Amino acid sequence: MEQLVRDLIFYAFVGLLVVLRFDARRFMAAEHDDENVSGGLGLWLRRLSWYALGLLIVVIVYNIYPLPISVLHLQLGDDQAQSLLGGLALAGIGTLAVVGYAYIRYGRLRYPPPGRYPAGLLSSIGTAIIDEAAWRGILLGLLIAAQWPIEYAVTFQALLYGLATRMARPRVPMGMLVLVLAQGFLGGWLTVETGGIGAALLGHALTRLAFFVATGHGGPREVPDEEDFRDEREDELPVGLEVVHDADSGGGQRLLP
Repeated sequence: MEQLVRDLIFYAFVGLLVVLRFDARRFMAAEHDDENVSGGLGLWLRRLSWYALGLLIVVIVYNIYPLPISVLHLQLGDDQAQSLLGGLALAGIGTLAVVGYAYIRYGRLRYPPPGRYPAGLLSSIGTAIIDEAAWRGILLGLLIAAQWPIEYAVTFQALLYGLATRMARPRVPMGMLVLVLAQGFLGGWLTVETGGIGAALLGHALTRLAFFVATGHGGPREVPDEEDFRDEREDELPVGLEVVHDADSGGGQRLLP
């Protein structure tokens, strides 16, 4: 009876961790961590609560489950040097992919303002820790322990991860969904090969940071923001013309040489 209660508590926390990832947008966390959204201290506390709650659940799961390392892969890896090399390789692939995405979508790299870098770094690392522990660690480990073929387990967790990040919703660029699915799939294989989430975590964190640096924000834009419109407008203007506000026409705009 005691073991049954322990199992029920364990699966309840796992389910809560999965639901929390689906609900990241409500907390404006993970890829929804947008520095342009106003809200002040209250918004920051809401974001930080998502990261804190996710880490707390991972710690609880680690302490409840009898085999958190051998089954749930909640370690850096059996061979840390191999994990380091695998993580750097994944980060290299991810960085090339996000740079290509930035050039395809914006025609250039869009570096964020210097003041955003601390938050971007925190978001990249915090999201990677929670995602890798939850999906490539706990969920993938449970699927393999349930006798799922490895290729099915890796593919399933990657697809479910794509749904959890909400990249398949309308008006989100298809390239974002491809990047997330590739991250989940390759990270899953690295976890199986290295025996831990260290390689996937390193690759994930560095790829997220590269995306932030290359695009100027931490996630997809469902609709073009003001900077997008300004970039497009400036590209279309002839040389020597600029847009200014015309106070006499009620706040409209006119062109001046």
